[in-house]
Amino acid sequence: MSDDQRRDERHGEAPSSRDPSSEHDRWTQGPEVPAQQKRAAQTDHQEDDAETLRERQRLAQLEMMDRWIGGVLTEQRRSRRWKLFFRLMLLALVLISLTTTLYRVFLAEPTAAVPAQQHLALIEVHGVIASDAPANAERIIQGLNRAWDNAGVVAVVLHIDSPGGSPVQSQRIYTEIMRLREQGDKPIIAVIEDIGASGAYYVASAADEIVASPASLVGSIGVIYAGFGFQEAIAELGVERRVMTAGENKAFLDPFQPLDEDVARFWQSVLTQTHEQFIGDVRAGRGERLSDNPDIFSGLVWSGEQALGLGLVDELASLEQVARAQVGEASWENYTPRLDPFERLTRRFTQAAAEVLGVHTSHAPIKFQAQ
Repeated sequence: MSDDQRRDERHGEAPSSRDPSSEHDRWTQGPEVPAQQKRAAQTDHQEDDAETLRERQRLAQLEMMDRWIGGVLTEQRRSRRWKLFFRLMLLALVLISLTTTLYRVFLAEPTAAVPAQQHLALIEVHGVIASDAPANAERIIQGLNRAWDNAGVVAVVLHIDSPGGSPVQSQRIYTEIMRLREQGDKPIIAVIEDIGASGAYYVASAADEIVASPASLVGSIGVIYAGFGFQEAIAELGVERRVMTAGENKAFLDPFQPLDEDVARFWQSVLTQTHEQFIGDVRAGRGERLSDNPDIFSGLVWSGEQALGLGLVDELASLEQVARAQVGEASWENYTPRLDPFERLTRRFTQAAAEVLGVHTSHAPIKFQAQ
């Protein structure tokens, strides 16, 4: 007896009453579902799918709207931040201007009262000599005249620590010193600290006496012009240079054009003539104290000790030693006109920016300046 027959007997069924074909269709057994009911179920299912799709589309639209609103709000916040930043900057500038004005009107000290007793007057010539630098002719000449007109001043000291600079500014200071020196009222002494070269030595040579430390750098009696030639560079880059002038030599120093021999010869004559002016003024200031060494005017820089042997300086000493020799103590009064605090800050910022960018701020193409 087979296993199926035994199961049928246990359940009280006759073995022959079971349809053998039904053994594999147990999941299809049951009452038949009407066709209309099937179609209704399918319709309900499709409607559910459509509703789900619409819901998903609605949620996607809401999400897109949220993103758009978030972007708009972010842009508005960023715009408000920039507006606030620029307003604060404007407010800061207004406050700085107001503070500077109030300082000048109420807090700035007047010209320092000079002592009645005899004293040494100090004029500082520090840094590059240029019209837009602290060591400019107008400021130094103003200090010189103030010191010269004070009856209590025993001697005027030009305290020099400068590599030189503008020929015009140097010549202006030189001419004024020579004018005062010819009056013979009081001595003018140039004291060179670390460096007194080129235009700075031009100024010093007008003094009655030049004093320097043994390790100071002195001299550099020469003229320099420096430029670049970019004509091959722009040719490699495929750049076309367009320059229009009225006058055939107006752009003769254009760095993007080759330097013509006639132009170079002409420009060298300008430098040579300026150098001769420099030499003539140094000779007029120093007189017979200069040695006959031809290298003096070659542009070389000497130490203070070497300069003494060449007649470029008269004595090796410090500012304190000069003060003790003149007034008996190492003290002096500074007659250099003060720089405006706001102007000083602006100058320092401009100089720092120029150094970072590698740009020279001097407007003079020709310089009495040590390199």
